[in-house]
Amino acid sequence: MDLIAALSDLCKSTRQPVIAIDGPAGAGKTTLAHDIKLALAQSYSITEIHMDDLYDGWDNALTSQLSDVLTHLVAAHKKSLPISLSSYDWLAQAFRSAIELEKSELLIIEGVGSGQKAIRDSLTALIWIDIKDTEGLARVLQRDGIEIENQMRKWLTTQEQHFAVEGTQNAADFVLTN
Repeated sequence: MDLIAALSDLCKSTRQPVIAIDGPAGAGKTTLAHDIKLALAQSYSITEIHMDDLYDGWDNALTSQLSDVLTHLVAAHKKSLPISLSSYDWLAQAFRSAIELEKSELLIIEGVGSGQKAIRDSLTALIWIDIKDTEGLARVLQRDGIEIENQMRKWLTTQEQHFAVEGTQNAADFVLTN
């Protein structure tokens, strides 16, 4: 069975399904989220949230504050409520004013930290995409520019520590490799 068919079946059996796509930087999580959204868009209204919009910059990204935000987002979705979201402006290094996202039938959350324990029980499916750190780093630098190399090298350690504590890959329903 292919991934889209499996996700479709899982979503049909769940009220207000939530799919999380987690894994190291540069693995292809955003691309997969977009592909899933396109494939399921005829069956569901979909909200897609990128973890990059939720992090509090480089140094305060994977904190308990982020867990609280994720818990709030998922709880609102599960209750069929609109989601209030304050996204991070990386240039201004501050959060923007909150906006309200319309309620939807399916929530897709993608990015490092999207499959954490704080929300895992509410997930319909957790997808892990794996990639070697060196390949992921090369992809990110090609995409976002060499000027973030120092931050990205620090991030590789931060995400590795996060995944070790969270056990995300072992908890995944689907494991994909690049």
